[in-house]
Amino acid sequence: MAILHFGASITPTKLELLTGWIGSQRWYAGKGSTPQPRRLFSWRLDDPEGEVGIESIILADDSSSPPVVYQVPLTYRSAPLAGAAAALVGVVEHSVLGTRYVYDAPHDPVFAERLFALATGQAQAASSSANDTVEETVTGTGTPNGLRLTSSRVLTGEQSNTSIISIAVDEAGAEHPVITKVFRALADGDNPDVILQGALASAGCTCVPASLGAVAGSWPGADGDSTAHGHLAFVQEFLPGAQDAWREALVAAGRGEDFTEQARTLGAATAQVHAILRDTLPAEAAEAADEGRIAETIEEMRTRFRSALAEVPDLQAHAVGIDGLYAAAAAASWPDFQRIHGDYHLGQVLDVPERGWVLLDFEGEPLRPLAERNRTDQPLRDIAGMLRSFDYAGGSVEQQNRGESARDWVTATQEAFLAGYTEESGHDPRDAGPLLSAYIVDKALYEVVYEARNRPDWLTIPLAAIDRLLPTALPTKEN
Repeated sequence: MAILHFGASITPTKLELLTGWIGSQRWYAGKGSTPQPRRLFSWRLDDPEGEVGIESIILADDSSSPPVVYQVPLTYRSAPLAGAAAALVGVVEHSVLGTRYVYDAPHDPVFAERLFALATGQAQAASSSANDTVEETVTGTGTPNGLRLTSSRVLTGEQSNTSIISIAVDEAGAEHPVITKVFRALADGDNPDVILQGALASAGCTCVPASLGAVAGSWPGADGDSTAHGHLAFVQEFLPGAQDAWREALVAAGRGEDFTEQARTLGAATAQVHAILRDTLPAEAAEAADEGRIAETIEEMRTRFRSALAEVPDLQAHAVGIDGLYAAAAAASWPDFQRIHGDYHLGQVLDVPERGWVLLDFEGEPLRPLAERNRTDQPLRDIAGMLRSFDYAGGSVEQQNRGESARDWVTATQEAFLAGYTEESGHDPRDAGPLLSAYIVDKALYEVVYEARNRPDWLTIPLAAIDRLLPTALPTKEN
């Protein structure tokens, strides 16, 4: 194991170095503020060659209230890492080891290999407070599979996590693409991506990537009194060359090409996933839709409307229609609540050759707290999300080609998706009437808030949808 030099000085200190660095990272939530990092805990991984120091620091950022907790893995090298200049966090002077080059660890192949080994049960975490000691609060959950990494690269463009794309080689020399997701913002509780996707894969569902392992840990809470527990990383099958459903749908909508068969099979895959989640997680799969939970859900929808109204005051014209719709939804017949995807849209689905649709990223809406994303919910939320996503594809085409309507394409595709869901599940979502419509409007209002804050040029798409949906809510089942 790596030797820890207690009492050695580091200039600048690690926290000083990170204060000037984390504010510019895509996963940092406190944009516009000056980070105030406070160390909560750290753990290490050992480099078998003894050359690279590997440490994952868990810190609280006190610039926000309550503080946000982040995981910041670092590697320490005696010389620059070739090709990794963009991942250099800074250079420090160690009173014993001399000059050390500090890197954002996911970009370092040694970290990628060691984290993969930990997650798949082939290595142990090491303590940051004692030499030659295993860190028992950080563990891998996978079963040793004989795979070893031979290459790695960081996936660009992510907002909240950092993903490492790697090639793993088995004992026979066959290559297996894998992806290791490093969770950056941490909270107390299991990550739903790990739990739900793992449950689906264990049930033999081919509609999700195979799960290979995860890293779970415990750390002191930001309040100084509690202890938090959660997932730190997740390793799963990677599917290179697969096209995401958003791009396929966007091209089809732009060309006016029929997309109904693809939508129908996607509806069936969605129903299959919902059924497995309902039946495979019995301890938390079903929660009765009693008056209290219904009232709570409707109030969440009303809160979403108030947030959207604050961003776009013109929505006041729909206040009466929305109030009536939510009242009708509250009086409707509600099925049990269960675990769902939670942030379902075309960008979360891959079209894998000879396999079909594969659903990704079961983390839920990124703006919701982890505790909310781990709650049961209505499958109608996922269905509404996908219906809105088809509308976004059509709306994008209409926005780019002024005066050209994609309404027929959107309607046909939505109906095919609902038909596929009905065929697989035996339950037609359209029978939910105002309840499905309420979830569709709720999703559109979520989009209004997002677009108003991030992409004002796209705001017309959800606003136009709300205009169409109210006061007569869609879709309706044909007689």
